[in-house]
Amino acid sequence: MPGLELKNGVTSMVNAGAMSGSGNLMDFLDEPFPDVGTYEDFHTIDWLREKSRDTDRHRKITSKSKESIWEFIKSLLDAWSGWVVMLLIGLLAGTLAGVIDLAVDWMTDLKEGVCLSAFWYSHEQCCWTSNETTFEDRDKCPLWQKWSELLVNQSEGASAYILNYLMYILWALLFAFLAVSLVRVFAPYACGSGIPEIKTILSGFIIRGYLGKWTLLIKTVTLVLVVSSGLSLGKEGPLVHVACCCGNFFSSLFSKYSKNEGKRREVLSAAAAAGVSVAFGAPIGGVLFSLEEVSYYFPLKTLWRSFFAALVAAFTLRSINPFGNSRLVLFYVEYHTPWYMAELFPFILLGVFGGLWGTLFIRGNIAWCRRRKTTRLGKYPVLEVIVVTAVTAIIAYPNPYTRRSTSELISELFNDCGALESSQLCDYINDPNMTRPVDDIPDRPAGVGVYTAMWQLALALVFKIVITIFTFGMKIPSGLFIPSMAVGAMAGRMVGIGVEQLAYHHHDWIVFRNWCRPGADCVTPGLYAMVGAAACLGGVTRMTVSLVVIMFELTGGLEYIVPLMAAAVTSKWVADAFGKEGIYEAHIHLNGYPFLDVKDEFTHRTLATDVMRPRRGEPPLSVLTQDSMTVEDVETLIKETDYNGFPVVVSRDSERLIGFAQRRELILAIKNARQRQEGIVSNSIMYFTEEPPELPANSPHPLKLRRVLNLSPFTVTDHTPMETVVDIFRKLGLRQCLVTRSGRLLGIITKKDVLRHMAQMANQDPESIMFN
Repeated sequence: MPGLELKNGVTSMVNAGAMSGSGNLMDFLDEPFPDVGTYEDFHTIDWLREKSRDTDRHRKITSKSKESIWEFIKSLLDAWSGWVVMLLIGLLAGTLAGVIDLAVDWMTDLKEGVCLSAFWYSHEQCCWTSNETTFEDRDKCPLWQKWSELLVNQSEGASAYILNYLMYILWALLFAFLAVSLVRVFAPYACGSGIPEIKTILSGFIIRGYLGKWTLLIKTVTLVLVVSSGLSLGKEGPLVHVACCCGNFFSSLFSKYSKNEGKRREVLSAAAAAGVSVAFGAPIGGVLFSLEEVSYYFPLKTLWRSFFAALVAAFTLRSINPFGNSRLVLFYVEYHTPWYMAELFPFILLGVFGGLWGTLFIRGNIAWCRRRKTTRLGKYPVLEVIVVTAVTAIIAYPNPYTRRSTSELISELFNDCGALESSQLCDYINDPNMTRPVDDIPDRPAGVGVYTAMWQLALALVFKIVITIFTFGMKIPSGLFIPSMAVGAMAGRMVGIGVEQLAYHHHDWIVFRNWCRPGADCVTPGLYAMVGAAACLGGVTRMTVSLVVIMFELTGGLEYIVPLMAAAVTSKWVADAFGKEGIYEAHIHLNGYPFLDVKDEFTHRTLATDVMRPRRGEPPLSVLTQDSMTVEDVETLIKETDYNGFPVVVSRDSERLIGFAQRRELILAIKNARQRQEGIVSNSIMYFTEEPPELPANSPHPLKLRRVLNLSPFTVTDHTPMETVVDIFRKLGLRQCLVTRSGRLLGIITKKDVLRHMAQMANQDPESIMFN
């Protein structure tokens, strides 16, 4: 592919030898100076240039390694630095995830009561150590006291209920207020899910501070607070952000990554995989999530390193064992009953529900977030968080399914009803004559508890659907995986119980006759909950392959891949029918990030000449000439414009293209030349050629800047179809592309121009692309 062959040539800066004439001048930039090759905030990196710089660095290390043993050892250390970074990311991401899990467990229970023997114990840990706990009342032990028992010595009655209710609301408000205050004061970038911004950063955009140390610290602390407050959000998305912050921190310790933005993004792709690995205990799912959902450039080497980072992260979390059951997540389940072909119909129906919920959520949430941006609502982030937390706590407490943490709710909905389950969802009417092994309980008629649970779940479902729309996007860390899974799991469990009861009472129907005989264990409602969870998560994020792998890693059962695949594909088809964007792409567009999505198709018949600047009626293109402008001319041009770079031409008459010079490097080069090179003044001639121009005897020293010149900028002709131009920008990660005709410069197309043109063609506001 010719485009890829250009990669090594683009921006390889030519070494010029000593100059003849004009005294003892040095080729400026033969000695490197600080900040060359770096980018400003809210700018896009040049992938080709970063690739070329890394190739040059690698070539230099390889040639030096043959000179001495020490240089050979240094080359080995350089080769192994990538694996060392992955090891460190995995260890830190796994440790932080374990600490977050333990802290959330304790603080969630703190809203309901406290352990007398050790206040840092959660409810479950407190009752583990008690000898007075019975099997029937396993959640009740003398060491664990609810707030009403502790404060007024009452455990039952209206006054006790009201006091517990008030304490629940107060703790929730305290946690939420602390979280939003910390985010607002110390790390504004710690809010939200982080995945839309991670996607944008991995596509080559610079957002300084987004992956900084303060963001890492505040996001970790506030994530514990917001999840414990009972808000309808999860920690899974933010854990990807936390892992990427770890990746950014460790890559800054190695010059191979800290000085090359392209290489740094390879590390961040692997860190995203480690984040999902610890969020779901799904290392393979994490690698596929990074590949399918967040990464822009994902070479084979990054695939291996992602796998290693995800493995180390999962191993570290397993060593910490935050849930005390040797599992990496709270809602790990195992089913023993096979599924039947007739069940594919309800599974596909759950897929349709997931797609519709995804569409409803994206449209509702984006409308609310846009309102927050454009009205006075956005000026009061603390008040908004407090109001939503208060509403959530007030409505959630009376319903046992919304009172508990969402992870515990999903865990209960996924669970199969064994003989030892005490959940209301397992309150079936048992046959007294049943003599079967404990793990093979036949389908039974539903008892009062199941019917009570059904209407409570229906209310919880409506509440979750509505409240999540308003919660996601507030100025606190907020993940979407867990609330989406909870919505699907509630819908799925209800459908599962419905199918189970239908099969029990009408086993003679033709649908059930072949596979569901009386006394058999036919339907597993927990499986329906899992399929519903996958469908809803797929409808919101539009994930497919990684979603199915994550879900089967959660369950440990390969047998249920087909139901999961059917639901995931159906939910994607249904959601795509209403709009191609997932929630993360929608938030990227809402925030105006310059993200060229590989999934978007460009089918319009426009040409490069229709998009390039300058257009008709606009002032001519700002260019530099190769040997006739003074330092002052260039400084004036830089001061009067805000372009990221300037094409260099032979002369203004010929307009024949020589190369392209970046604005930032011109500024740095002139500044350093004034400080370090004698005789450079405002009327010194600047030249980009090998030889200096012929100058009068008394003229000041000229300034040679050939090495800041990119001698092979990417060019297209004015008749190149925009479909091809868009493809080039996507696949090569260009910042800009010059438009020529027969070697003569006509104009320039930047990434921003491409995005604006695509928005215009899609009948959207082209000015919504806010960043440079």
